Amino acid sequence: MDAPYVPTLYGAVGVGLPAWGVVSLAADGLTPAPWALIIGCLALVSAGLYMYATRRGKFVVWERLLDELALRGDERILDLGCGRGAVLLTAARRIPEGRAYGVDLWRSQDQSGNDPAVTERNAQAEGVADRMELHTADMTRLPFERDRFDVVVSSLAIHNISDPAGRASAIEEAVRVLRPGGRLVLADIRNTRQYGACLQRLGLHDITRRGAGARMWWSGPWMPTSVVTGTKPSRVAAGEGTARP
Repeated sequence: MDAPYVPTLYGAVGVGLPAWGVVSLAADGLTPAPWALIIGCLALVSAGLYMYATRRGKFVVWERLLDELALRGDERILDLGCGRGAVLLTAARRIPEGRAYGVDLWRSQDQSGNDPAVTERNAQAEGVADRMELHTADMTRLPFERDRFDVVVSSLAIHNISDPAGRASAIEEAVRVLRPGGRLVLADIRNTRQYGACLQRLGLHDITRRGAGARMWWSGPWMPTSVVTGTKPSRVAAGEGTARP
């Protein structure tokens, strides 16, 4: 579950406010305040939407995003902030002749049960452990050489970097390790305009930013997910190819 404290908080509010109203009615004969019941119901709905997004919705969305890449099956794919492998393993299933790499700091506040051993077990269960590698690394300082990957993806991870400079560094690293002609797909709940601006500054083309849809509403339409994509120019397009006579 992503950020498990969030649905826990919504659930506590959703149960606590109506319960307070019932106790007040029983103890003092006071009619429960309408706002308490309304807010309590909204909190429970928000908790339900959040649970759907984290347990089912994000998987459906990422299946569609990976479909759009039309992978050949032999790519090298990097997942920034891979967690328990929701996106990483979905990508690995699509590249029987390729390799999927995941990096994470494995913090439980970002995702419940966030541990490389859990991701390894999930990979074994999915039958993709032989085509996957996990690395403990900061996405602002990736342990990979330049131009290594055909595709770089990230789901709900870069926003965990608190400062704009750090987020920009993560985008710069993602572009650095992406091969010329490679594609980048970033899904996040905040800062996606900054991501797009960074990609534009770094010279990527075909940059898009769009909503992921209701399946990735994190409690409601006030917290949607946006998807930013871009393609790294080829060396020739970037002026790095053989000079013309």
